[in-house]
Formats: sequence, C-alpha cells, structure tokens
Amino acid sequence: MNWGIFNFKEIKGKMVIIGILVITIIIIIVSVVVSCSSKKDDYKDDSVLVENITETEIETKIQAPVQDLHLNQARSRLSGLWVDSTTVNNSPVAVMYSNIFEAMPQSSLSYADVVFESLVEGGITRLCGVFENCTMLEKIGPVRSCRTYYLFFAKEFEATYVHFGYSEYAEEYLQKKLMHSLDGMVYCNFYRSTDREAPHNAYTSWSGIMESAASKGYPTVYPDNYQQPFTFDNDDTKDVTIENGQTCLEFYPGYVYNKPYFTYDQIDKQYDRFQFGAKQIDAETGEQLKYKNILVKYVNGTYWPTGTPNYIVTGTGKGLYITDGKAEAVTWKNSTEYGPTKYYDKDGKEIILNQGKTWICQIEATSESSVKILDSIQ
Repeated sequence: MNWGIFNFKEIKGKMVIIGILVITIIIIIVSVVVSCSSKKDDYKDDSVLVENITETEIETKIQAPVQDLHLNQARSRLSGLWVDSTTVNNSPVAVMYSNIFEAMPQSSLSYADVVFESLVEGGITRLCGVFENCTMLEKIGPVRSCRTYYLFFAKEFEATYVHFGYSEYAEEYLQKKLMHSLDGMVYCNFYRSTDREAPHNAYTSWSGIMESAASKGYPTVYPDNYQQPFTFDNDDTKDVTIENGQTCLEFYPGYVYNKPYFTYDQIDKQYDRFQFGAKQIDAETGEQLKYKNILVKYVNGTYWPTGTPNYIVTGTGKGLYITDGKAEAVTWKNSTEYGPTKYYDKDGKEIILNQGKTWICQIEATSESSVKILDSIQ
C-alpha cells in the first residue's frame, strides 16, 4: 500500500517535469519559427532590392542599338537624296533633248535629277537633263543638237554632254575640248526610232553612253576640285520653307511656243509640269514630270545672225527660287562660263534647296514681265 502511494507521487512528479520540458520545447520551436520567418522576409526584401538594382543596371548598360538608316549611302550632289555610296562619286551625264510638239513624249526625262530649259531659235526651247547612275535606261531622247550655253550648263556639273550635232557657234567650244562631250552623229551608240520622223527620233541608252565615253577615255568620277552648284537641306524630317515668301501654287515661265507651266501638288509637295496644254509625260514611265525645286535665271544676251541666242551666263543677275508653294527673289552669280552658278537670297546668303529634283528656267531679262506667279491654280 505504501509502495503504491510512493509510485504515484513519483510518477506525478515525473509528469510535471515532462510537461515543463514539453512547454519549454514548444516555446523554443515557436521562437525559432518566428525568427526564421522574420529573417526570410528580410531576405526576400533584400533579394527584391538586389533584383531591382540588377535589372536597372542591365537596362542602363544594355541599350537597343541605334539603327543606321543610311548605311552604305551618301548624299547625291544632284538631288541631295540618299544614294549608294559606291556610286555617289560617279560623274553624271547631261543629255540634250528636243522639246517641240513633234518630239513629245520624251523618253526617260523623268529620271534626270536636274533639267535646264532655255530658248533656242524661233522661240522654241530645248531641255538638258542631268542624270546619275541610271544604268537601267534603254531609251533616252530624242537627242538634239548642242548650243553654247547648254555646254556651260553641263560643265557646271562636270557632266559628259550628250548631243546630236551642234550649231556653228558651239563648234568652237567643242573643239577646245574643255569638257567631255559625245556627238551622236559621230558615235554609233545612237539609233533612230521608226515611230516619228527625223530629226526628232534620235535616241541612245545609258550603256551606249558609257561605252562611248569609255572609248574616249573620259573619267568616270568627279574631279577632286569639283564644286557642286547646289547646297541641299540635310534634314530628312522636314522641308526648308521660304519665310515671308510669295504664295506660288502655279508658275508660268513665259515661253511662248510650248506655253509651259507648273502647278503645286499640296499632297506630295512637288510641282507638276505641263506644256502644249497637257501634262508633260515620260514615254517610258507614263508618269507626269514632277519637281521639288524651280529656279529661274534671268540673263542678258544678243543674237547671232542665224537667230541663235548668245546668252551671257557670267556675272550676276536676278532670279527666283520656288519650292513648297512659296517663291522668293534671288540673285545668281557666276564668275566663269565653266563654273557653278550660285543663288543667293535677299540677305546675301546662299539658298538651301530642298531634297529632290530641280528644274531651271533660263529666261531673257527683257521677258521678266511675262513670268507669272499665281497664288491659286487656274
């Protein structure tokens, strides 16, 4: 009996001790769990911070590469537009075009970056188109005979001048060989078409011109001392605007025979060319001729006994610059017959042309009153 009582008390004491131990263990476990949980949260916050820093550093260090939109390209000396850098130094070609009604429509004129128009005999005009790297052209013309001031114009661009015959007054300049020229009456890479009558059916091709130029040993690139006539805007995102310019939505240069004019297309911001009462169309493309810039050069001169004009293209004179629906008075200057003509605004600064094709009208100073600038399309 006493032994049983002794055992119960002993067991009871042991149970108390065990209970205390269990409670102590529970407290320790809870403390450890809380502590670990706290540390885990701290670690999580730190990792987020590190992660954010790492991402920021990566974003800063690894930026998207800047794309060169004009890789292997360079600015054309004729248009200011981007062209293949491997051909940008190739010298251009200037082709003399017939511009009477029987010669319409002309072939490949729309590919010329610059077109020069001036009177010849009998009140008619002829055109000179300046081309660069037009290797695809198989029919260019109709090609007509040379005049002295067209020679000078072609020389401004260091172009090989392509013509079919010449006036007696131009012969002297051709014999001086101060520029490179190809006469279709001498070289075989010209042909006559059967769809129209002579003399308005003489044509050539780009490959024919290149072959003839090579046979003459003409250089294929611009000379090192070349000074281009035009300075172009180099901003591809917007055009140059003529501040305080006169609105010009339609322009008449005043030539009597072909009665040409230009109308401004406000959508594509170019001037459409008309003559003989209709659109001037390229026979090879079927499209109307369009130009970003129009330059007018008023010149003085006399006439040879044959009626051929002898215009003075050196010195200085008045003119016009027309682009983007505006026109302004300019002054042109040229110190030599074979040098570049420069155009200046009223403040004496050289004008900046918009990128694109340019049409130049050489007009007798005495006919300035016939030139019309209209602020609406008739």
